[in-house]
Formats: sequence, C-alpha cells, structure tokens
Amino acid sequence: MESLNSMSNLFFKALIGLLFFPIVSSAQLTGSTGETHKEVQPLFVKPNTDFQSEASINWQNRSSDFGPIPPGMEVYSFEGMYQNKAFRAFYVIADPGSGSLQMEHDTTQNRRLTPSGFYEKNNHPVLVVNTSFFSFKDNLNLNVIVNRGRLLAYNQHTITGRGVDSGQYYHPFVSALGINKKGEMDVAWTFTAKNKRKPYATQLVPDLYKDSQYEFNFATAKKSTTTLSHFSSSMQLKRWKMQTVVGGGPVLVQNSSVNITNNEERKFAGKAIHDAHPRTAIGYTKEGKILVLVIEGRNPGVAAGATLTETAALLVQLGCVEALNLDGGGSSCLLINGMETIRPSDKEGQRAVPAAMVWKVKGER
Repeated sequence: MESLNSMSNLFFKALIGLLFFPIVSSAQLTGSTGETHKEVQPLFVKPNTDFQSEASINWQNRSSDFGPIPPGMEVYSFEGMYQNKAFRAFYVIADPGSGSLQMEHDTTQNRRLTPSGFYEKNNHPVLVVNTSFFSFKDNLNLNVIVNRGRLLAYNQHTITGRGVDSGQYYHPFVSALGINKKGEMDVAWTFTAKNKRKPYATQLVPDLYKDSQYEFNFATAKKSTTTLSHFSSSMQLKRWKMQTVVGGGPVLVQNSSVNITNNEERKFAGKAIHDAHPRTAIGYTKEGKILVLVIEGRNPGVAAGATLTETAALLVQLGCVEALNLDGGGSSCLLINGMETIRPSDKEGQRAVPAAMVWKVKGER
C-alpha cells in the first residue's frame, strides 16, 4: 500500500471479501491459468465459535519468570490438555509503537546459527524467535525478510509441478507481516525480485499461478494480480513500504477469523495442514500489538503440537486480527532474555537457522 491505516485497511479487505468471495466452501473454481482450486474463505467469515469455546485455555502470565522485560511486553504460557492431547505453548505480546522496543531481523551469510547464537551475536536482545523457511542444502532463506527498510532475503516463487503437472511450474505469492515506521502492521501476499529493491504486495490472496515457465518475473506477477483492478488500484501488486518484514505462510487469520490460504500459497502438500507439529506464528491485534506464538510438539506425554487449524483458532482467541504461520517443526524456538520457553523438538536441541527476529530494548547496545 502507498500508505497504511490499520483500521481502514482491514475494513477494505473485509469489504472486498464480501463483494468478491462469497461463501462456497466446497466449490471448485478455475483460475485464469486453468488451475482448479478451492475458493478462498471470505474475509468476514464468522469464527467457528463452538470449536473455539470448547478449546479455550487459561493462559498464565509468566513475565516475571524471565527476568527484566520492558514495560508493555508480556509473556504468557499454558501447559495442560488442549483438544484432548497434551499441550504446551508460550506467547509474547508487545506494542511496536511504544518506543521501548526495537524490532529487527538478523540473517547470516551462507551459514546458520541457533537462536542462542543469534542471542549472543545481537548482544543479548530481550527476545529471539525463529522465522522464515529455509533450504538445508545452501542455508538460504526462502521467504522475504526486510530489516530497517533493506531487503535481505527473497521469496521462492517457483515450485516444480509433479505427476500430471510435470513440466509445469507453480508460482505462489508469499504471505508476510510488515511493520512500518509508525509501528503499524499489515499482513499481505508478497512478490520479490533481485532487480527490485523493495518487496511488492497485494492485499488479497492471488490465485495460484501455473504455467510452463520456470521464471516468474515482475511483469507476469503484476499481470496475475490485476483481475479486480477495475474496482480499486489497491487490488494490484504495489510497492510495500515497510521497515520490517518477515515472510512465511500460509496466512492463518484474516479479519479476526480463521482463514488458511494454504491452497494459494502451496506451503504444505495434501493433508499436512492437519498434522500436529511444533509451530511458530506471528500476528497483530486490533489494538496494534504484535503477538508471537510458539507451540511445543513431538514431546510425548508433554506436548503433541498443533495443526494449522488449531494454531489459527488459538491466534483468534488471543485477539489477532491478522496472522500467519512461520517455519515450525524442529525450527520452532523462542528465547526470552536468552532463556528457552518451549523445548525444541530436535534431539540435538536448538536447530541452527539462517534468520531470526530479535527484539532489542531501545537505549541498550
């Protein structure tokens, strides 16, 4: 967007959802590329209140257990039964516009660090959390990362088709959360390119684009997002003027409702979104507070993990207006003042990753 106003932006998304995305949960649509996919849920979908009320849990304030933290930042946890299984999770909430915190992203060059490594590298920030998906082969981040307005990592926009789609390529847009200079937040679907200094974004999830070309350039990306441009220029792919950006996916929450856009983002194959795993997710509330959630998993008898749907429902319960999934599994790890919250699921302990989000107390080196 050219400028960001949180409430008007959310109203616009909801309005467009009502106008152009009616409820047809089982309908099959065919996009401009001939790709058949399930229709996106509307942005004004009523939350599954029965599911959420049955699953509501009692979070405990744990802020005092993690040493001094700045005013306005709080740490909560829950350990018990959730959805008839052992469950353990933590979340942190803070106001990025309060002036007490500096929220940044740190990356490594052709190597990976554990979250504790990022903690030491960044002179002991109050928070460190894993973020983007990455390639084990070459240690590259696969999602957009922006720090202090500088583009540090690019999206992977090409996925090779298999089976009946052999010889074809999928080109998903990647969801991300951005924070502007005023501390205002937005979740959008992004495009990046090596010849562009800034990410571009659209406020509605684009159809999954498929063709026979491996390259997915800016001209093609922009063309694929102009289906509804006659209604508003905001529907188009536009430069996203954010100071801090972290990509992941899929989107889990829109307009305070569960809305998982995995079909469009092509993050998890088949029924994988229904598997319980460790999770990391990020979102923001209507009060303009940022929220980071981590869920422990693969720890028999203590923490079974969560499905994407369960994660999304928790984020709605916690007040998120928009939220998205980040890299999970063995990567999930959250440190508060260098201390672990959930137990990482890899048997070796913390997994080394090529990027992390760090929160620093302003005024401290």
